[in-house]
Amino acid sequence: MSKDNLTETMAYNSEEVREARIKEILTQVEAALNDRGYQSVAQISGYLISNDPAYISSHQNARITIQEVERYEIIEELVRFYLAQK
Repeated sequence: MSKDNLTETMAYNSEEVREARIKEILTQVEAALNDRGYQSVAQISGYLISNDPAYISSHQNARITIQEVERYEIIEELVRFYLAQK
């Protein structure tokens, strides 16, 4: 949207917003887990497989942060990203 025309219609893509939020969440959780000395891939994988939030440290609110979105949404985004890299 140009600054000159504030009435211009903008298309809102909720899928892009959701993808960006999941990426942001995973990045924040990874940083918190690494900060505590955990292997972030193993911890996040354990959480996604088991749905046990104990896999995620509460350090820097990582446990609360990762629970902001459903596990299946995170898994879908990871699969989508992986397949797009082929």
